[in-house]
Amino acid sequence: MIENAVKPKTFMLIAGEASGDMLAAELVRALRVELARGGTHPTDDLQPLHTSLEPKFIGAGGPRMAEAGVNLAFDMTEHSVIGLWEVIKHYRKFRRLLNQLLDLATERKPDAIVCVDFSGFNSRFAQAVKNYVRNRQRLFFNWNPKIIQYVSPQVWASRAGRTRQITRDVDLLLSIFPFEKEWYAQRAPKLRVEFVGHPLIDRYTLKARSTASHVSSSTVDQKATDTSQRVPTIVLLPGSRVAELKRHLPVMVEAARIIKSKVSARFWMVLPDHELAALAAGMSQAKMIHELGEAEWNLEANPGIRCSVGNLTDVLCQGSLAIASTGTVTMECACFGVPTVAIYKTSWVTYQVARRIVRVKYLAMPNILGREVIYPEFIQNDATPENIAREALDLLHHQARRRQIKEKLALVIESLGKPGASRRAAQAVIKVVWESYPISTSTAPSEA
Repeated sequence: MIENAVKPKTFMLIAGEASGDMLAAELVRALRVELARGGTHPTDDLQPLHTSLEPKFIGAGGPRMAEAGVNLAFDMTEHSVIGLWEVIKHYRKFRRLLNQLLDLATERKPDAIVCVDFSGFNSRFAQAVKNYVRNRQRLFFNWNPKIIQYVSPQVWASRAGRTRQITRDVDLLLSIFPFEKEWYAQRAPKLRVEFVGHPLIDRYTLKARSTASHVSSSTVDQKATDTSQRVPTIVLLPGSRVAELKRHLPVMVEAARIIKSKVSARFWMVLPDHELAALAAGMSQAKMIHELGEAEWNLEANPGIRCSVGNLTDVLCQGSLAIASTGTVTMECACFGVPTVAIYKTSWVTYQVARRIVRVKYLAMPNILGREVIYPEFIQNDATPENIAREALDLLHHQARRRQIKEKLALVIESLGKPGASRRAAQAVIKVVWESYPISTSTAPSEA
């Protein structure tokens, strides 16, 4: 037990999407800081815990995790899919990846496994690890890693029965939305849940949000009274997956054409990586271009869409309006106070299943948190270029509506808690790991 208490800790992290990759990278950096702070504290026998005992980070994720120093088995973000039919098509691939990660876990025996979002895959991986441990509970087998789920599966939206599996296989759930802790307390009282706040608050400072609010006030109405004002910038955010791009880009481009025919506007599309940008711009192979549903794509032609990779903060600071896929990006728009038209299209099979099991009124998280329509939503067959363009033009022209949206967004962001989400998440992870080594609890970093 003493040896375990002072040996270097190993953390395994798994993230399968761009947003989760960023969350995991931020958590790794926070863990390094908190563990370094704890390393200066004495142990119970008053001996210093040697600061050279650097933690080790392994797992699967994306480029941001690699930059943060995680030793990746492979890039999990390359395998991100969404929807029932898409998951079924790639089942064998995901089974192979799961087995590969299980082999890595059993070989390296991490002290904690942090599953970051990506609930479909991660819930099965957590179950596989726990089953492996349960089946080997015998003398001299002392590996029992703590399983932490960072970002709750949306069980409050559909399939609430999943809480039974979460309670069985997860030691700690780190929530980023304020209502989730109470929701779980009522339905899964044995599950340990900590609300740590939303990392977006750390990522986008108050100064950045106030700058965005100032810049985005340059709308069509102002331009009409002062021709020297810049034309409004409309930000297009089709999503972070190939399937989302294929379904959302055609309707967004057509909506942009309709808007451009009515008002003078700039269009700026932001994508998370160069592969999606190449696909969107028509620089990839002809097969991909054909799959997008057009003979040719030239985004620099009418309506003049500029495409960039990864600089969402800078673009939202200039945005008057956004047309965005529902998901994390709508919360990013909310942080910057940008009025947004939220859309989502998926496969017919996935939609038919979802409409029977989803139990929430809205898909965009600002609407869920605000419990009302703050961002107009157009889902599946309603996500037509005409509907999107009509709503976008209304948001551009009506100042009172824009102000009301901004006021409601400010309340939503306030509900997410104070800055320091990654730090609090790291402290919670360390605390649950150190509980396995009760003699060394004094080495655990104290909460600031």
